[in-house]
Amino acid sequence: MREADDLAPLGSADLDRFAKAAYLSGNEAECIAAFTSGFQLDVDTDPTAAARTAFWIGFVLTQAGRWSEAGAWLERGGAVLDGAGLDGAERGLLLVPLGLQRAFAGDTDGAKDLFGRALDLGREHRDPDLLALARLGTGRAALMPGMASTAEAVTAVGHLDEVMVAVTAGEVTEMIAGLAYCAVIDACRILLDVRRAQEWTAALSRWCESQPELVPYRGQCLVHRSQVLQLHGAWADAATQARLARERLSDPPGQGAAGDAWYQEGELHRLRGDWDVAEEAFRRANTFGRQPQPGYALLLLARGDGSAASATLTRTLEETVDPFARPVLLAARVTIARALGDTAAVRGAADELTTLSGQRSCQYLAALAGHAVGAATLTEGDPSAALPPLRAALSVWASLEAPYEQAGTRELIGLACRELADDAGAALELGSAAATFARLGAAPDAARVDTLLHPRAASRPAHPLSAREVEVLRLIGAGHTNRAIATTLHLSEKTVARHVGNILAKLDLPSRSAATAWAYEHDVIRAGTAPK
Repeated sequence: MREADDLAPLGSADLDRFAKAAYLSGNEAECIAAFTSGFQLDVDTDPTAAARTAFWIGFVLTQAGRWSEAGAWLERGGAVLDGAGLDGAERGLLLVPLGLQRAFAGDTDGAKDLFGRALDLGREHRDPDLLALARLGTGRAALMPGMASTAEAVTAVGHLDEVMVAVTAGEVTEMIAGLAYCAVIDACRILLDVRRAQEWTAALSRWCESQPELVPYRGQCLVHRSQVLQLHGAWADAATQARLARERLSDPPGQGAAGDAWYQEGELHRLRGDWDVAEEAFRRANTFGRQPQPGYALLLLARGDGSAASATLTRTLEETVDPFARPVLLAARVTIARALGDTAAVRGAADELTTLSGQRSCQYLAALAGHAVGAATLTEGDPSAALPPLRAALSVWASLEAPYEQAGTRELIGLACRELADDAGAALELGSAAATFARLGAAPDAARVDTLLHPRAASRPAHPLSAREVEVLRLIGAGHTNRAIATTLHLSEKTVARHVGNILAKLDLPSRSAATAWAYEHDVIRAGTAPK
């Protein structure tokens, strides 16, 4: 810009175009410099243009996390309009960040009033940028904690959809694209509306591919993009986006959204089994004010500290009253409680997920609830009743193209089949789950399911018992009661009693002691060893 300006001073229109091009190519410093020069040219001759330029400077500074500077420029733009006695579309642009400030401060009514005024000015002056930003503000404000109702939140997403239509149709300034995407995907995250998130991510990706020189994704937008990629199983790409987000949100330092980037990196490391790196990422997320749950609780469980995992997640759930924040925590509670053999806790979490799912139409939430109900029913000792909700959840995961979630549900289906003595069906489902986990790089999950697939296969003699019945028999031989066996294998006492009955019936034996003797005689338990 300086070279061109040295040859012939640029006018305000050229400076405006240069500034926007600099922003879209990722050069915020050049962008702000050009906008500042344009403002100085227009402030005494064209107050309308100067006020709009002041808004854009504030917009860029806000995206960079430089809140104080942004506020000063927005005030300067308002002063220019006041001095000229103007109240057009530019006034509406300056109202939008004020509305967001009110919303984040908890003043919902004040925010609605400001956004309403901005929307009216946008319609009156037919300003596409103002209409888009006012709708973004209206939609985002409705999704703040403590919003009036679920219905209001769902309606708000309609405003965000309108903005994305305007973006992909080329009706608004390209600078708004990244902000619009970020707001829409954040709304989808809050509502667990995975389908909408996928559709708008694909739409904006196509729009970006047609303009490869643009850099529309910044900071928080990259975190949301990483989450969508993770759901689709593109973990390497998700990790790249999360790292870029963390780097971008670390400069300037102190941006709260950096916590979301750290948390996302922690989740990806946890899933791969990089537990030390994951723990550090979760700790860093916490320092930025991002509570690292449920990832940290699941990490504790993976490391063998189930009691700590349960305690920290229980505390988090007690603190979390927002119905839009509870589902992912409840899903983690199902996993942790089931691992600890806490049947009541599994059922309680499943019941609440079912209630939340019934309150709004959301495929992802319905799948979470179905998986949880199946897990609870299986834990309670009724594998037949567990299969329908699990298969329904699997169908939804498949439609959402969520391979990790599909594999987790297939694992439970395989366990249910095994409880029903359908070893062939169990092997099919568990094999599919193991292959998916391995392909994704989910090493801990793949190892766990592989163990389920091959339980001591090399030393197992020929006999009529299923793999689960062999496990139960070994514990009978160790002197365990049904209750102790249930705790060890994460089953209900009812299920254990059924297995014991099946063992005695299949072997035509009269008692547990006779079954123990048979186990030693047939090398199921080796003499001189202590069954685990």
